[in-house]
Amino acid sequence: MLIGAGGLAVGFALGGIVLIAALQYALQRGVDTDVRSTASGVADLVNVRALPQPVPVSGDQIVQVVDVQHRVRSASIGADRLVPLLRPEELARARAGKGMNVDGARVGMDGPLRAVAVPAGPPDDPQSVIVARPVSSVRESVTVVRTALLVTYPLLIAVLALFAWRVVGAALRPVEQLRTGAETITGGGGSDRLPVPTSRDEIHRLAVTLNDMLDRLALARARQRAFVADAAHELRSPLANMRTELEVAQRIGDPPNVDGLLVDVERLTGLVDDLLLLARADDAPGPARTEPVELGALLRETAERYAAARVPVTVAGGSPQWTSGDPQALRHVLSNLVDNAVRHAASRVTLAVVPGGFTVIDDGPGIPAADRARVFERFTRLDDARARDAGGAGLGLAIVQELVRRHGGTVTLADANPGVRARVRLPVLPSKVPLPPQPVSGTSGTHGREP
Repeated sequence: MLIGAGGLAVGFALGGIVLIAALQYALQRGVDTDVRSTASGVADLVNVRALPQPVPVSGDQIVQVVDVQHRVRSASIGADRLVPLLRPEELARARAGKGMNVDGARVGMDGPLRAVAVPAGPPDDPQSVIVARPVSSVRESVTVVRTALLVTYPLLIAVLALFAWRVVGAALRPVEQLRTGAETITGGGGSDRLPVPTSRDEIHRLAVTLNDMLDRLALARARQRAFVADAAHELRSPLANMRTELEVAQRIGDPPNVDGLLVDVERLTGLVDDLLLLARADDAPGPARTEPVELGALLRETAERYAAARVPVTVAGGSPQWTSGDPQALRHVLSNLVDNAVRHAASRVTLAVVPGGFTVIDDGPGIPAADRARVFERFTRLDDARARDAGGAGLGLAIVQELVRRHGGTVTLADANPGVRARVRLPVLPSKVPLPPQPVSGTSGTHGREP
């Protein structure tokens, strides 16, 4: 506010200086025009040898006609008839067209005079016409204006500063309320909301946007707390089993059950791998690497690895379809979907390439429509009573959704009558020349993940 008032004062001061300078220039130009006009008229009379005595002038002008010997030939009433108004060097500059200010005391007048000179007379008798006029009135006019500005400008600046203070203060009051509200936000589970002004302006929209951001942050914090709590709960179970077996073995002196410990270690390793994958997927905007992938070949490769599954996994026919992505991540997506399908299928699992992606269909009991979106949440189990070892940790579909999202696609569940149809949509390359088959390296990663 102080900077704005200071800038306003500086602007007014510069404007006043420019105004005074312009006024002074205009008044002086008017005086110069007046005396030059008189000088030209007298010079015309001198040229035709018709100059009367004394020289007729109007107003308070003073006229002298001076010859080359610097003698006064003619003069107006009130002008000195013996001593020229301008000295020789001044007269030379004035004849060149330059007006000048001289002291009025030279002719017994108070205040300065504005004098000009023009050449006159025949070539054999050159003369100069000097015309002068008092400029005290001009200076008084400039002084009056300067005084008026010095008096009115501070008052005007004070009024405008007060007005600006009130207006800007009213405009910034909602911003101060937002700042005060932001100071009270601690992220500790309170309201965490900013006050929204009633005015429908930019501040209102800013407050709404900031509240939306706070809601998203609160949701992210709640999701993170739930994720940490669920992860800690899931990790405690295998660790507790391992500790119990080791303590029992230590107490009775028998070697521990290695097979049971390996099962718990495998389950613990798989859970940690899934948690690490989800953490990386949350931070990554896209797949780690991309290359052309033919979906039909990916489905056939996956089906071959499930040749010994409890139900047959088959691939339906379909035309070749290419997408761009991370082959290992897409294998992980397909393996998690097939794991869930094999776990719940009654007699078969079918994989198929469809326009814009692929599907995984089982003929199991299906998923209620109300739960088809919820099963993609982390650590979600539709049957909380079943064994964790048989049901998984509830991260499979969450991993599928995150990996598909990283590839710019979507995954949805629908009723297959009977069973569930998992549909994965991926960006499809418009045209792709088939590449030679790539060797299969490694497996899909973790299996046995339950939504």
